[in-house]
Amino acid sequence: MLRHKMTRRLILCAGAAGGLALLSKPSLAKTMIDLPLPGGPDERELTTTFPEKGAMILQRTRAPLLETPFDVYDKGIFTPNDQHYVRWHWPMFPSSVDVEDFTLKVRGHVNQDVSLSLKELMNDFPRVQLAAVNQCSGNSRGFFEPRVPGAEWADGAMGNALWTGVRLKDVLDRAGVKSGALQVRFTGLDQTFGEAPRFIKSLDVDHARDGEVMIAYAMNGEQLPLLNGFPLRLVVPGWFSTYWLKMLEDIEVIDHPDTNYWMKTAYKIPDTPGADMKPGETGVPMVPITKMVPRSFLTNLPSGAKVQAGAPLAVRGIAFGGDCGVARVDISIDGGKSWQEAKLGKDEGKYGFRQWQAKPTLPGPGKHAVLVRCTNDNGEVQPDTPNWNPGGYLRNVIESIDLVVT
Repeated sequence: MLRHKMTRRLILCAGAAGGLALLSKPSLAKTMIDLPLPGGPDERELTTTFPEKGAMILQRTRAPLLETPFDVYDKGIFTPNDQHYVRWHWPMFPSSVDVEDFTLKVRGHVNQDVSLSLKELMNDFPRVQLAAVNQCSGNSRGFFEPRVPGAEWADGAMGNALWTGVRLKDVLDRAGVKSGALQVRFTGLDQTFGEAPRFIKSLDVDHARDGEVMIAYAMNGEQLPLLNGFPLRLVVPGWFSTYWLKMLEDIEVIDHPDTNYWMKTAYKIPDTPGADMKPGETGVPMVPITKMVPRSFLTNLPSGAKVQAGAPLAVRGIAFGGDCGVARVDISIDGGKSWQEAKLGKDEGKYGFRQWQAKPTLPGPGKHAVLVRCTNDNGEVQPDTPNWNPGGYLRNVIESIDLVVT
């Protein structure tokens, strides 16, 4: 049973503390959703039984893995909090957090150790906001062929939110980073068991102090859901969410490289173009996964939808540039032989989703593929062939859906 002690006034307005308990006992869902992955399953359970969450695709109950249903992305560029995906490594994290007792510690290679309450964090530092995509490193892993181990996500292990909080740089400056510091290490309230390695991540000190990395206490104007990291989570814009540590409670500045399991061994990709290698290939140099890459999707029509011949077809979707903004989105209705530039919607920030729309006229009748690709501000374009690696990471091939013209 999960209990979430919190007060919206405290988190958003720094008012008096109170309490609100949210109770849930995760159970099997009563409805199903199509999820045709190459190696299965063809459908998964849709659950509404997790605290502060609406309908979510159930990947795993403990530790929770909840995927966003894809039709959610057509409703707007900001993913609703109650349908923002959930990914935990270990099942042992607090079922309640008392905002009056909670403190964030900053220690290590600093001039002075600092311990901050939530009130102090909100009152003593400038408040900042940033729109940014939070995407699991293994998003779309279920489409890898041949299949690889890990959560078999479709495309719903991502979400875009307007994050509110404080700059990590300002908090580090309060403690005073000493000369010779190399990295900043982050630990959350989640625990582990036996010899299993506790989930800890680090950033190079210059990255941690770049003014963009945030400590967030709210998303989309509301306090963080417990399953998305309440009361604090790290926001590392442009980087995969393995670095977006949830329930952040300890920040340690270190003067040596972090060699813990989650930095030295886990989340590695081939040091090759597109993080691509052949199944069974050996001797490929590996490096940590870091920056995201451009992606785009068509969201208002499912594959297999029937459309009318001879008339312009309104199609729309979302795109993001990865570690920079979206420069353009193009669609193709002839298998990629020619491309038509789509119209981009409002830019809410270079790290967030960008909506796009177009009105192609499909030849007909019959089945026709509609392809969509994104080019980011760095000139990086989605590839036309999928990559493969044993971790199932960094998929960003050009997406395609089939429409039936009648």
